[in-house]
Amino acid sequence: MPGPPVTIVGAGAAGSTLALLLARHGIATTVLERRRQPLTHPAAHVVNATSLEIWEKADPLLASTVAALSPPLSELGTIRWASDLHDPIADLNFLDDADEVAAVRTYSPYLRSHVGQHQLMRELWAALDRAPLVTFVRGVEVEDLSVLPDGTQRVGLTSELGHEDVDSAFVVAADGANSRLRDVARLRLEGPVLARMGSAFFRAPGLYPAGATRPLLTWIYRPDFAGVMIAHADDCYVLMTVYLHPGQEVAQSSRTYWERMVPTILGRDHDVEIRSTGTWEMTSQVATSFRRGRLLLVGDAAHRFPHTGGFGLNSGVQDADNLAWKLDAVLSGEASTSLLDTYEQERRPVVERFAEYSVANHLRLDEVTKVVGVTNRSLRQATRAVSSPPLSWLPARVMAPLAERATRLQLGRTAALRGTTAAGERARQHVVDAVPGQIEHFVATGLEFGYAYGGRLVDREPGEQPVVDEGVLRHRPTTWPGCRLPYLPLDDGRSVHTLVEDRGLTLLTFDPDAWESWVEAVGERLPVPVVVREVRPAGPRPDAVRLLEVGERGAVVVRPDGHVVWRSGQPPLQSGVRLALFLHRSWGPVWSGSAARATAAR
Repeated sequence: MPGPPVTIVGAGAAGSTLALLLARHGIATTVLERRRQPLTHPAAHVVNATSLEIWEKADPLLASTVAALSPPLSELGTIRWASDLHDPIADLNFLDDADEVAAVRTYSPYLRSHVGQHQLMRELWAALDRAPLVTFVRGVEVEDLSVLPDGTQRVGLTSELGHEDVDSAFVVAADGANSRLRDVARLRLEGPVLARMGSAFFRAPGLYPAGATRPLLTWIYRPDFAGVMIAHADDCYVLMTVYLHPGQEVAQSSRTYWERMVPTILGRDHDVEIRSTGTWEMTSQVATSFRRGRLLLVGDAAHRFPHTGGFGLNSGVQDADNLAWKLDAVLSGEASTSLLDTYEQERRPVVERFAEYSVANHLRLDEVTKVVGVTNRSLRQATRAVSSPPLSWLPARVMAPLAERATRLQLGRTAALRGTTAAGERARQHVVDAVPGQIEHFVATGLEFGYAYGGRLVDREPGEQPVVDEGVLRHRPTTWPGCRLPYLPLDDGRSVHTLVEDRGLTLLTFDPDAWESWVEAVGERLPVPVVVREVRPAGPRPDAVRLLEVGERGAVVVRPDGHVVWRSGQPPLQSGVRLALFLHRSWGPVWSGSAARATAAR
């Protein structure tokens, strides 16, 4: 099959986003997906505001549709710990800090949303189908990847029509944690398995009476079950639990297990429709490399971390945003392939920070439940023990019953949370006292908006990067190089983000005349195109000047993915030479000087 410039294997969030962004750049792609229908078993459910911003750039209809799927913010704030679904012990509401909620609303036109992956994938696939430069092929299995003498990447695949090859300049592996392409390239994920998980997706109308609080998450600790229930739209829920050995019933006979346990957990007076079940491993893993020649890894193919934080899906969307403009620059002849080296250099520290945060959340839950001896640390130790010799040498018919018995013995201690004794009341009070300390698990505004890039494409300023004020909780918008350009409404109803060009660099300033004159004078000698855009804020000008941190005559230089690469509070007469030197030193080696062009536009 004659192929497009880019073949993307996998139409999950990362692969779909990359295809849509490349289409915006005018680059055709073929997306190869093994499924014929979108995923129906929800996995991720947290959609960050920054992901919605990226989708708005790729397809405004997609962004508005996905945002509309989320329940109102007022319905998303309650997280509950309970000894039984109908015996709550403590609630945490992350919307209680009204000042912080108000501040978050100024960071983006969107809010962090709750959209089940089963809902999201339907909209992403619809966007792929309507994108004119995307050829979306479903129901195919990728077998191998080879490189032709001229560097062309050949993907071998099978379908109901037989074997076929697709040739392209670049291939992107977006085929998930069990990536076939990653294996072919002899790359691997490194990091620990933290737990084995089983889940059921079901519908239970009327589970909560009208007017009652319907928690977003409910952590349940019973003698016969420990896990979390996630509330989705349309009276749908996901119930998750852990297991130690793949021979246990929850993994071996998943449907049977959940048909028994879901009514037990919910109460048998509720109508329940189990729609799907599944298992997976909770890990914290990052690939040994995100690139092998003209093969690039994105999303779960490149990194995985626990769901405790909500950055898995969102980090894949960020991967696509970081990579799309770089592929465009290389394919258009503006940049050399060495520009693609910066993809991993920039993304690896970010995803490692997300992984660290997610694992910390997973382990922080122990502060609530250690009073009854149920902890994720002990779970990790037990999971490792069962997976290692000598226990791993034992047959499943021996190990599965032992794992079941060990689980029941451990969970038996949660009976204390029923509170029928003085010790039980003390245990419940411990949970009440510990729950407020879980806030960072559910509020990560600093990481959501404050993730930043370093490396050769970003100017270095002296001092410490002022991104997060208090851990991961709070964010202070900044134009510090590497950071995301802060959100600022403009006088024409748009956002400052819409001023950023898809190619080259965009210079944002309140003093366009001076900077346009500078670009006209030196632009042909710059290694990378620079476009000048005037910032005309909708609100008070002094507030906008403070937000951009460069005064009335300075400038902020932004690349196509909206991250700042350089800034100065001085006019071009004093700072223009410094900008030119930075561009020649940092961008010149990866950009083709013959392709450089300068444009001044207001």
